[in-house]
Amino acid sequence: MAQKPLQNYIPALTGVRALAAYLVFISHYAYAFDENFPRAVQRFLNEFHIGVTIFFVLSGFLIAFRYVDNFKLTGNWFRQYLKNRVARIYPMYFLLTLGAFVSYYFTHDQKVTNGFANPIGLFLMHITFLRGFFDQLKFTGIAQGWSLTVEECFYFSAPFIFYFAKKYNRFWLQCAVVTLFGAGLVMIFRNVNWYDFFGNFTFMMLYTFFGRCFEFFAGIQLALIVKKRQVSIGNGAKTWFTYLGFLLIFVCVGIMSVLPIPKGEVAGLHNPLGVFTNNYLLAASIALFFYGLLTEGTVLKKLLSNPFVELLGKSSYIFYLIHLGYMYDFLHTYFNKWNDDIFELYDKWGKDWVSPFQYDALNVVYAFIILNGVAILLFKLIEEPLNHYIRQSDFLIKAKPRNPDNNSEAIRA
Repeated sequence: MAQKPLQNYIPALTGVRALAAYLVFISHYAYAFDENFPRAVQRFLNEFHIGVTIFFVLSGFLIAFRYVDNFKLTGNWFRQYLKNRVARIYPMYFLLTLGAFVSYYFTHDQKVTNGFANPIGLFLMHITFLRGFFDQLKFTGIAQGWSLTVEECFYFSAPFIFYFAKKYNRFWLQCAVVTLFGAGLVMIFRNVNWYDFFGNFTFMMLYTFFGRCFEFFAGIQLALIVKKRQVSIGNGAKTWFTYLGFLLIFVCVGIMSVLPIPKGEVAGLHNPLGVFTNNYLLAASIALFFYGLLTEGTVLKKLLSNPFVELLGKSSYIFYLIHLGYMYDFLHTYFNKWNDDIFELYDKWGKDWVSPFQYDALNVVYAFIILNGVAILLFKLIEEPLNHYIRQSDFLIKAKPRNPDNNSEAIRA
C-alpha cells in the first residue's frame, strides 16, 4: 500500500471550509424550499448550522498542528502569533463590518443594530469582537460574525492551553474549567440588565468560547494524535474513518432535527439535548471524519482536494461573512425588482410566461452563485494580498526574512 508522510498543507481540509460554509448557507435559507420538501426534511436542513462546528474543530486542529510543538510564551513569539492571526482574519472582517454599518446609515435596517441606541459604539464593539459576549447584540451587524468572537477567544487561549497541557498534563481538565468558568459568569450576570451579557446558559453554551471550547479541544486532540502516531496518507481500501465520521455527522443532524424546539427558537439545537449533541457528539464525529481525510484515500477526499473546490474553500471565509446580511438583501431587492419589471413586460406583450425570478428557491440559487463569485473576487483582490502584506510588514513585530524552504505557512493556520 502506497504511503507518504502527512504534509503541512492538506488540500482536502481547505475544501472542507467550503462544505462548512455551504451547510450554514443552507440552514439560513432552507425556508425557501418550504413548499417543496416535507416538514421532516425542512427540520433536517434547519440543523445545517453544523458548519460552524466544523469550522471550530478545524480551527482547533490547524492551530495545534501548526503551533503545539513550537509555541513559546514570550513577547516576540506571541506578537508573531497574533500578527498571523490578524492577517488571516481581521482585514476582511473589518471591511465587511464597516460596509454593514455604512449600509445601515442609508437603509436604517434595524437588523444591524437591534435597537442599540449608539451605532458608532456598536460598531466599535464589533471591530473589537466584544458584541459576541452579549445575547441581545450577537446577531447585530454581520449576524454570523458572532462566531469570530468565539474564534478569537480560542486564538488567544491556544498557547496557554498548550502550555498547561504540556507542563501539567491536564489537557481535558482545562476544557471543563473553561466551561465551568462560563457557567460562573452566567450565575453572576444573568440578573444584570446589560444587553444580556452572559445572560443565560443557552447563550453561553451555544455562542461563546466557554460553552463551545470542547469543539476546539477535539481539534487539538486530533492534532496531537496525528503528530504522536506520525500519521501517513494511505490509498488503501480501508476508508471507514472518513465515511463513518461523515455518517455520524448527519446522524447528529438527524437527532437535533427531531428534538422539540424551545419557544422562541428555530432549531432543535437550542434544546438542551441539542446543545449536547452539537457541542460534544457532533464535534467528536467531525474529528473522526477529519482523521479519515488525513489518513485515507477516498473519493470524497479527492473531491474536496479538487483545485476549484480548494479555491472555494479559500474564499469561503468571505462567503460566510457575506451570505447573510446587506449583500444578500441587496440581491434580494433587485431580484424582486427584476421580477416586477419582467411581469410588466409580459403584460405589455400579452403573455402569461414564468419569470426567472418568480420562485424563491431559484433566487436563493442565483444568490448562492453570485455570492460565491463575489467571495472569490474579494479573496483574490483584497483578502489574499492584505494577508501577505501584513505578514511581511513590521506590524506588531519586525518581519523576518522569508525562508523559501519553510512551507509551514501553507497550512493556512
